[in-house]
Parts: sequence; C-alpha cells; structure tokens
Amino acid sequence: MSRSPADPKPDFDHVTNWVFDLDNTLYPPSARLFDQIEVKMTEYVMRSLGVDRLEADHLRDHYWKLYGTTLAGLMHEHDVDPSPYLHEVHDISLAHLDPDPALRAGIAALPGRKIVYTNGSAPYAERVLEARGLSGLFDGIFGVEHAEFHPKPHPQAFDTVFARAGITPERGAMFEDDIRNLRHPHAIGMKTVHVAPTPAPEDHIHHHTDDLARFLANLTKT
Repeated sequence: MSRSPADPKPDFDHVTNWVFDLDNTLYPPSARLFDQIEVKMTEYVMRSLGVDRLEADHLRDHYWKLYGTTLAGLMHEHDVDPSPYLHEVHDISLAHLDPDPALRAGIAALPGRKIVYTNGSAPYAERVLEARGLSGLFDGIFGVEHAEFHPKPHPQAFDTVFARAGITPERGAMFEDDIRNLRHPHAIGMKTVHVAPTPAPEDHIHHHTDDLARFLANLTKT
C-alpha cells in the first residue's frame, strides 16, 4: 500500500542517488505537453505506416500499453528508425511551462548525485529543464537513447541507464508519475515516490505526492 507519512524524511536519510522522471513529474500535468506529443506521434505513424488517423491513433495507444512506448512498438513491429521519430515528436511548444523556483531549491538541496531519466530524448529533456528553470541541477540527463532504445518499465532499460549513470539502487530514490515505472526500481531496493494528483494503492510505491517541491522541501528541512 502506498503511504505518505507526515514526515517522510527518515525513509530517505540513506539516499544519495536521486532519479527523476521528466514528463508530468518535473512539470505539472496541467501543462498538457503530451497532448502535443500524441498528435505528433499519430501523424508520424500515419505517414510511416500508411494508415489513416483512426488506425494510427489506435496503434499509438496499443504500442504504448504493450511495449512501454509507442516507439518501442514501432521499432519492434515495423523496424522504424528511432532518431527521426524522437526528433519529430518532441518538436513541440513549451510555452505552457514556467520556472519553478521552489522545485529548483528542493532539488538543489538534495545530497549526492541527481539525474533525470525519461522515455523521451535527452535533447527534449534539456529543453524542458531550461523552461522550468532547472538547468544545471543534474549530474546527468538520460533519454531512451541511453537505454539502447529499451523503454521504461522494462528492467533492462533501468539497469542500462543506472549503470551508465553510476546509480547505486540501494542508496537511491525514484520519482515518477507512471506507476508501471516504479516496479523495477522498488524491486532493486530504491525508495519509490509516485508523483501524481491521486495516490495509487500499490505495494511497490513507498510514497505519494501531488506537490513535488513541497515533498522535497520536507526531506531537507532541519
């Protein structure tokens, strides 16, 4: 069962490796960036596979559910080249993002190594971080390309990125909006934090928050 005690700090006293998802984690879902990305994905599927919009939209969602990302399904079933896809679907407006000084302060105060790990691309992540005023905070920014295009939630994806990033799971914590992507981190000994408007009562989730900046501030308060 997920839990969020009034003082979560003791659960994180040993943590020196902090892993943050990007989309709907380091910015609020109300920014609705994925609305733009999903339109781009559907258009790419239409053009690449020669199907109509209805079929493309179905495949986009089907592959996401089956493989973890639409891209993984396109690569597995249609041998789609990932690089042009990643560039095109992430070429979106970030006008709905604003800097978040409180979130920046919360991340900056964390002890140890901090990385961003997203199923999107690293260049896209860098753009989002800049728009949120979070540039320069992280020791590494890792996209799906750094996991050899294997997406979260697959264990191989996490293990590849964590090895590259020098993450020690037993001293780590993972912040993520998608509950699927917290199962493997939990299994390898990380503290897991579900960042979302509503809690998910899952055994592999240690904590939930709907306000990441406030949650981080509680971890570093004296």
